[in-house]
Amino acid sequence: MTDKTILLLASNSPRRKQLLALGNWNFNITVSNVDESQLAGESPKDYVLRLAQAKALAVVEKADSENIIIGSDTAVIDGDEILGKPKDEEDAKRMLKQLRGRTHQVYTGVAIYRVRDRKMLTELCVTDVPMRLYSDGEITAYVQTGDPLDKAGSYAIQHPDFQPVESMNGCYASVMGLPMCHVTRSLQKLDHLPLEDVSIACQTLLNYSCPVSDMILYGESK
Repeated sequence: MTDKTILLLASNSPRRKQLLALGNWNFNITVSNVDESQLAGESPKDYVLRLAQAKALAVVEKADSENIIIGSDTAVIDGDEILGKPKDEEDAKRMLKQLRGRTHQVYTGVAIYRVRDRKMLTELCVTDVPMRLYSDGEITAYVQTGDPLDKAGSYAIQHPDFQPVESMNGCYASVMGLPMCHVTRSLQKLDHLPLEDVSIACQTLLNYSCPVSDMILYGESK
């Protein structure tokens, strides 16, 4: 691996950009457009991993030989149902009422693709997300901000006013769209180390004491 290596983030998400910057890697952004329809009988795990890989491979033609491409996909899972982005405000309200006061899962798949030798690594992070008992009025006020309209499951965990989540015992960054300890773990396997302590930087940014970072980076993740 040389100093010329540049990461290529296959996403236009400002949240993923903010999180990837925590490692102080050199990276560029190239947006990938892929069909996110779920295949018949496809499990949440297979769904997010397939889309993460598809997003990474979709930008290969725009990449250089020194690039390592990062693709990621996040899905909100309630039972057997994958909740995507809402169609409109009413759909956002429906999803938020469906999730209220219950625990659902967020699945995030990550694909790391090294262009020069076509090596692909994948990571999966599954996080339980218990939602608080927010009111109908809070839902209406939040939806009127427009924030949930481009979010899977119709919410952003980090929203300062709505604050939909009761508590967290997993990877906060994964719910935002990019589990940074998983990304770091795969990049280390490719001998591309971060220039900052990603775990500490992530916890500082999110103001969150992460209970799983050491397990992911140095042991077995759940």
